Amino acid sequence: MTNQAALVLADGVVFYGESFGHPALFPDELTLDRSLGTGEVVFNTGMCGYHEILTDPSYAGQIVVMTYPLIGNYGSDPKWNESGPEKGVSRKAVKATGFVVKHLYRGPVPPGRISLHQFLQNQQVPGISGIDTRRLTLHLRDRGTPTGVIVRIPKGKNELSRSQLKEVVTFLNAFPPMEGRNLIGEVGTAKAASVHREGGKHIVLIDCGTKAGIVNQLVTLGVRVSILPSSVSLGEVLNLKPHGVLFSNGPGDPAVLGPQIELCSRLIGKVPVFGICLGHQLIALAMGGRTFKMPFGHHGVNHPVVDLRDGRVYVTSQNHGFAVDPDTLPAGLQVWMKNANDGTVEGLYHEELPVRCVQFHPEAHPGPLDTLWIFKEFMNYT
Repeated sequence: MTNQAALVLADGVVFYGESFGHPALFPDELTLDRSLGTGEVVFNTGMCGYHEILTDPSYAGQIVVMTYPLIGNYGSDPKWNESGPEKGVSRKAVKATGFVVKHLYRGPVPPGRISLHQFLQNQQVPGISGIDTRRLTLHLRDRGTPTGVIVRIPKGKNELSRSQLKEVVTFLNAFPPMEGRNLIGEVGTAKAASVHREGGKHIVLIDCGTKAGIVNQLVTLGVRVSILPSSVSLGEVLNLKPHGVLFSNGPGDPAVLGPQIELCSRLIGKVPVFGICLGHQLIALAMGGRTFKMPFGHHGVNHPVVDLRDGRVYVTSQNHGFAVDPDTLPAGLQVWMKNANDGTVEGLYHEELPVRCVQFHPEAHPGPLDTLWIFKEFMNYT
């Protein structure tokens, strides 16, 4: 029999459903493991790709809600993991702290794969199914992305008692919000790694939680990639004599990443510098701009972006909760692309220096080939 569970939000709103994956904690156990099933609650509008979403390092510290109603129908395969090499560390492949779906598929999956339930169980990540994800998504859209937690309902009960709900909400209100959190130490490599050593151009990838797809796309272009920890020094980067440096995606608040911002600032003008997602934000901050927390962010594979140079619109894959404030950009740093829905900054370029960056994920094949040219654009400036 499936255990009953609840998704509780910090504002006291509760959604009841069924537990799947790793068992969630009971309300009185939450302080035993503050990260299990707890995080900022965000919604993703993708119709598929749940395995890649779960293993995307940028989702560290977040509970992901899928807006598409049926999830899990093609199983899971470790070959699809988006987490990077993570050399020298032992971490779970799933980076999200919890998973929320309307209907969980529990039938057979193709040979060689495992069910989504089994995958999350193996990865020790709790999930909840059977809730009204439409109502939840509208709540998040209208009121922002609160901290939430998935908890188990004690046996014999269908709902949390008033005292249990109060206990959970008190726990959530004491949990640190995403704004101000530094999460890159929980993802990314701890040791330098080299990929495709026989490649032509040499790119140093600063790993703040890079997706495997970024590395794969660079290799496809014949690039030699040196993957370095996000704590690397300026001297260590320059000693490798790269043709360019790419700051990767990653989780958390970019404004608190002081060492990475300083490294980026000191590299600009010495070598070509590029950025994707968090890397885009780091470049803006390194050059004197500012970032801000978005109400509910962009999470999905269908976000339209306009290239301001020629007016072309691209379908993009996105996952971010922070954005660059265009009014704070210094002279010379220009807006390259904007989001067609809300006008937020989606790309930057410098008028004189070899600096280019995008907020979205050009490697994620949403179109499926719409934005792969971005990597070639980067390489043109090395």
